[in-house]
Formats: sequence, C-alpha cells, structure tokens
Amino acid sequence: MSPLDQPTEPVDEDRGLGPSHEAPPVRDFLDRSRWPADEWRLTERRYDAGDLGLTETLFAVGNGYLGLRGNVEEGRDSHTHGTFVNGFHETWPIQHAEEAFGFARVGQTIVNAPDAKIVRLYVDDEPLLLSVADLHEYERSLDLRDGVLRRRLLWRTPSGKRVLVESTRMVSLEQKHLAVMTFEVTLLDDPAPVAISSQILNRQDGEDEYHVRHKAMGEGSDPRKAEQLTRRVLQPQTNEGDAGTGRVALGFRCAESGMTLGVMADHDIVTENEFTSRVVTGEDLAKTTYRIAAQPGVPVRLTKTVAYHTSRGVPSRELLDRCRRTLDRARDLGVPELRAEQRAWLDAFWARADVEVPGQPEVQQAIRWNLFSIMQAAARAEGQGIPAKGVTGSGYGGHSFWDTEVYVMPFLTYTTPRAARNALRFRYSLLDAARRRAGQLAQKGALFPWRTINGEEASAYYAAGTAQYHIDADIAYALSQYVGATGDVEFLDREGIDVFVETARLWADLGFWRSEEGSTFHIHGVTGPDEYTTVVNDNLYTNVMARFNLRRAAEAVRTLRDVNPSAYADAKARLSLTDEEVEEWGRAARNMSIPFDEHLGIHPQDSHFLEREMWDLDHTPLDKRPLLLNYHPLVIYRFQVLKQADVVLALFLQGEDFTPEQKRADFEYYDPITTGDSTLSAVVQSIIASEVGYHDLAYRYFLSALFVDLADRHGNTSDGVHVASTGGVWSAVAAGFGGFRDLGAGQWTMDPRLPDDWESLTYRLTLRGTRVRVTVRPDELELVVEDGQGHLAFEVRGAEVVVGPDAPVTVPLAGQGPRLEGQPPSPIGTRRSDGTIISAIVPGA
Repeated sequence: MSPLDQPTEPVDEDRGLGPSHEAPPVRDFLDRSRWPADEWRLTERRYDAGDLGLTETLFAVGNGYLGLRGNVEEGRDSHTHGTFVNGFHETWPIQHAEEAFGFARVGQTIVNAPDAKIVRLYVDDEPLLLSVADLHEYERSLDLRDGVLRRRLLWRTPSGKRVLVESTRMVSLEQKHLAVMTFEVTLLDDPAPVAISSQILNRQDGEDEYHVRHKAMGEGSDPRKAEQLTRRVLQPQTNEGDAGTGRVALGFRCAESGMTLGVMADHDIVTENEFTSRVVTGEDLAKTTYRIAAQPGVPVRLTKTVAYHTSRGVPSRELLDRCRRTLDRARDLGVPELRAEQRAWLDAFWARADVEVPGQPEVQQAIRWNLFSIMQAAARAEGQGIPAKGVTGSGYGGHSFWDTEVYVMPFLTYTTPRAARNALRFRYSLLDAARRRAGQLAQKGALFPWRTINGEEASAYYAAGTAQYHIDADIAYALSQYVGATGDVEFLDREGIDVFVETARLWADLGFWRSEEGSTFHIHGVTGPDEYTTVVNDNLYTNVMARFNLRRAAEAVRTLRDVNPSAYADAKARLSLTDEEVEEWGRAARNMSIPFDEHLGIHPQDSHFLEREMWDLDHTPLDKRPLLLNYHPLVIYRFQVLKQADVVLALFLQGEDFTPEQKRADFEYYDPITTGDSTLSAVVQSIIASEVGYHDLAYRYFLSALFVDLADRHGNTSDGVHVASTGGVWSAVAAGFGGFRDLGAGQWTMDPRLPDDWESLTYRLTLRGTRVRVTVRPDELELVVEDGQGHLAFEVRGAEVVVGPDAPVTVPLAGQGPRLEGQPPSPIGTRRSDGTIISAIVPGA
C-alpha cells in the first residue's frame, strides 16, 4: 500500500485558508473518487462548477508559445477565460503616488488573446450548459503521453433525448502556432435539430461576450494577480470569413504596445446528416454555424484547426497570411499526422525527462503532471521568456522572474538543452535594456529586471523588486550550469561572455571595500529571495551568489583568452574589457563578506537579521496567511520571518562553500521561521532537509510542493500553474532524493537520499550530449548510458565512477545518509551573542 493511501486526520489548511508554515503530514491530497490515480493521465470523473478556476488551469494545454486554458468548449461556464500567446502584451504607464528618480515607468501585462476554443451546442434549440445539464456520464482527461485533452459526456436534454458529446483539444508541439480541436455529437435515441456554433471571440481581458467580468477576476488587492486594464486593449484591424470553406479570421493591434495578432480558424464537418452552414464575422467575433437535421446513431464530427501569429509591429494582415500558411500545411498533413507528430515529440521528451517511482501511482502521476507543465511552459518559448504562469493564466501579468533561472532552468539544462539555450538567449536579448537599467540606478554593467516581459523593469515596488539585484547572479548561475552541462562553448564565446562580463561589472560597482575589516567586500541596500526582509546589508544569498558570479566571469574571460584568442579579442573590443577589472572581480570574490555568527553557529540572513524579534507563526491564525496579504510590509520587515528559503537556497546552489555542520545548523535555524507563503520554498527545504538528514520532513515538503497546483494548496492555482514550483519538483527529486549536484566545470557528484517507502527512483541526466539513466535503490546506485557515446565521470560519495555506453555501473550504498527524527525546534528563546533572548509575538494580537 502506498503511504499516500493511509488515512490521516484533516488539517487546518483544508479549510481553504492557506498552508501552515509546517510541512503537511504524509497523505493523499486528492479525492480519488473524482481524480483517479493514473500514472499517465490526469482524469476528472465528476464535473464540479465550484472549482472551475482550478480545473481550467490543470487542464490547460500549451507549448510555451500558445496556451489554451481548460475552459469548457461551450464557453459560458467558466471562471476565467484564457488564451495566451507568450510575449503578447500591452503596456501602460505606472502611476506612482509619490515619484522618485529611477522608478519603473512602464508596466506590461499579458493580453488575453481572442478565444478560439468555443464550440457551442444546441439540441432542440436548448444550449448545453454543464452547470445545469443533466449529465449521466462525464469524464475529462489530459493524456501526458500525447498532449491531448479529451472530454466525453452523456447529456439528457430537457426533452429527454440522450446526446453523446466527445471532444478533443491539442496545442501542437511540432507546429508552434497551431491548435487542433474536434467536437463530435451523436444522438442516441431520437432525431432532433442540432446547431453547432464555432467561434473566435475577442473578450476584453477576460470579459464574456456580454462584457461581464466574473466577480472573482481582479477581486481584492492580491499583487500576484495581473494588472486589469480598464480601457480597450485590442483594436480591431481586420476580419474575414469564407462561407465556402468555413475559414474565419480576426486581426488586432494592441493600443499602446503596438503589438499585433492574427488568428484564423479552419472548419471541417463530417456527417451523413443533412446540414447547412453560415459564416458571420465582425470586429470582435467570427463564427461558423452549422444547422444539422441529426438522426439517431449518425455522428456529427467537427474538426477545428486554429493558427495564432503575433508580432511587435508587423501589420495584422501579414500575420493572417502566416496563419493561412500554417492552416494550409495543417490541412495537407491531416489530423492523424498532426497527432502522430505530437506523440513522437512527447515520446522523445519522456525518453530524456521521465522520472519513475514504481509502486507509488499517486506520486508518479503528480510528478509527470508537474514535468509536463514545465514542458508546456518552455518547449516553444523561442525568443521569449518563460513566464511564472507559463501560458496557462494571467497571474503575475505574464512576467518572467528569477524563478526561471533558479527553478526551471536546471530541468531544461539536464533534459532539454535546446530549450535551456533559448531561455538564455532571451536574457541575452535583454542585455541592452539591462545596461540602461543599471545606468538609471547609477551603476556600471547591466541590471536585469526583477519582473518583465519586454526587458523593461515592470515592478513598481522597488523594495521587493528592483532591489533584488541577485537576479544578475541567478542568470549567470544558469548560464554557467548550461555551458558546463552541454559544453556549448560557441554560445559562451559569442553571447554568454557578454552576460558574464556585464553582470560582474554590476557587482564590482555595487559593492565596496571596507579596509578596517581587513579589506572585505560588502554589498549593501539589496533584497534577497526572501521578500519579507528587504533592502538590507550583506544579504547572505546575494553575497554568496555575487561571489560566484564574479569568479565565474573572471574564469570565463581567462579561458576565452587562452582557448579562443580571436573571440577574446572581439569580446575585449566589444565590451571595452580590461585586464585590471577582471583581476578586480577575482579579488572581490575572494574577499566577499559572508556573514557568520560564531555564537549561534549560523549564517545570518543579513548583517542585522538576528537583531530582530521573531514572528510567532505557531499562534498566527491561518486566516492571516499569507502575511503579505494581511500585514503592511513595514510590519513584516521588522521581524525574523521568511516568505521563502533564502540562506537555505544558498546552501543548495553553492553547497560546496558550506560545511555539513553549517548546513545543518542553518537549516535548523531557518526552517521553523519560514512561512511557506511562497510556492518556491518547499522544494528547497525538501532538498536541504534530505541532505542534512531530516528524511521524513524532506518527504513531507516534497509532497507539499508536488501538489501545489493539483490540490490548489495556495488557493491561487486559478491564476495559472506555478511553473517555478513544477521545475523545483524535478530538482527535489534529482538533487534531493537523487543526490545529484553540479559543481561546475564538468564536476558532478551523487549522494542519494531515497525515501523510506520508495522501492527505487529513476531519473535522467543529459550531460555533454550523453544521456545517463540514474536509478537509486535502498542498497545501490545504478548508472546506465541510454543515448550517446560519451563516458561520464561522477563522484559517488567520494569515489570516482565512470560510466559509458558499454559499461553500466552499479555502486553499493551503505544507507541513505544521516538520520534525524522529527523537525527542527523553533529558535524562539535562543540567547543571542549579546545575552538577549529572542522572543516572539504576533503583531496586533
């Protein structure tokens, strides 16, 4: 029996008030009567209008460029309509209550594109509306092997006629701009007049055709939601319809950003019933309607293929020409071939990316759904960033954050390097904007935006936005990881070197030397990953990652000079690079200030963090969570309380710079005061808990992250998938339980921590063009080359192991690392070095 099958007592977080700061108990988070455990499908067996926002996100289909939320085909029963094209956005002036130099000026918000998912059904002129329909059968499933969303329902109409309705929806991974939908209707008992209305509808940022916005959309002041624009965003440019072919099209231009969009749909109806058709187009609506004299047992099958193209300024009529070519090609191929392409694409994806946990069907299903979600966010995001919600929702305005580099990029780098390269090229394309932003803040080099779509900083709140300078080091870290894992020196020599140089310049200029402390290098006035503590001095995470950035940049420049003199000469001229500044980077890295408290034996999160009192999380009501939605920032900033892992994240990303004793001490201090209000936290807490020995706690944190979206654990999955968390799930498996670490320069280590109830764990790594399958069992580690001819060297618990295509390796394991029971106690009551005792309160209680 899987441990998730064990019954547990209900916990407070199930009341919908948000997760507790403690890791949840081991249990199954889903109602399996509605959500059966299927290792390759996510299936819903019971329609429930009460959580449409959740299911629309879970059943979204996308390819990184185009995303269709899982709204029902009929359109009206929806929480938040959504069709999103990565990078397609509107701009708007940010209004600051009080102005100051250097504030972000222009906001960006992803635009809800015209919706082509709609296929409405009428039988005897009665509409199918799931919320009131008499449904005798219902099943909706997303197949993770072929990327097709399927729905099957049996509807008894008000006049008693039984109607079988089957539909499919797919966004092509091979044909970037294409979506394919089918809608089949069969009367089972009696003849009836049937009407099918297939539409492309432009809703103004989520409104329905009656210009009514769902009451939940934009409700409250949750900063995680998208900015709601009150004016018209999409200006109609053209509309077309062909009654002979059923092809319809709409073209638009964004009012302020000037971006353009073309959407076109083809229709193909197959039936032996008599029917007529009609095409109607207008500025915001294009529809093809079929009227059918349907006979029992004679199906009506409609195939709808849709193409979306966008641009930063090409006229929409030209985009419609591109749509025509896309649809013509799709028609030539045919739906069976398009499906075959999709299956082949995903077969290749799962061959290099699958994670296997035998005997744990609930866990296996959830892992695969999470990995599938990363793929849907990143696969074809070519030339664009990877938004925090992918293309499944408008949460965070469609912006990309540092989450991509730290949480999503490792999965891409080690399983799908081409997608990782595209993500890094997107950052490189923003380098000039980052240089301008650094200049606005009186700094040299480049400062990448904390949140953006087009490269400009879109965060109006600098304390938790622009002040997160660590974004530069996170990008440098991802770049270094990618180059080391792939050996792609061409990208490094031509483009990556510019990113290394300009980010290192930023740190060298931002920091300063303090000679009275023995010439240490300090960085003041920054915010780390923990947004509950802002604008501080010597934030540990920032300093540790800046140190890495500086020394890695210096190393990259020296290697380029020695190995590729021609490219070095080009870079030196292009970047006005001097030997003196490269030497300065190395000296700053060697002398970086790394806070450490000898009395407590821990690394303070920043130079003054330990002076604060603690927030009493144990006595904070769950209806006051997350803290950022219930307390003024100044209240939160006065306390030792964390939104997400900060020091603990540094322990993971730069683990070689900390001793095992330091890692354990730091984890034990910070874990009890981390709220988990951020979905970024649980995966990192799981990884370090695994490493230092808290096996049970690590597994609890892992499950917490694994079901963030599937169980809507933070109450906002309706805004879209938490893409960074899904990426972190892979890291929690591969780096946490699998024990994999990348130390750079082709140094890879493994020290597994298999959960007690797992018989084995298998994951894959693609390194230097060779894919190796890693299987962890209770008493051994097995390495097998699945693809490629290279030999790879790993250090497994201190011993070098080499694996090649002709030499699988099995390494005996003596246990799964240290064992620590329970969870770390709260540091409340701990005595500081000055003799004072750390106390805790709940503000306002």
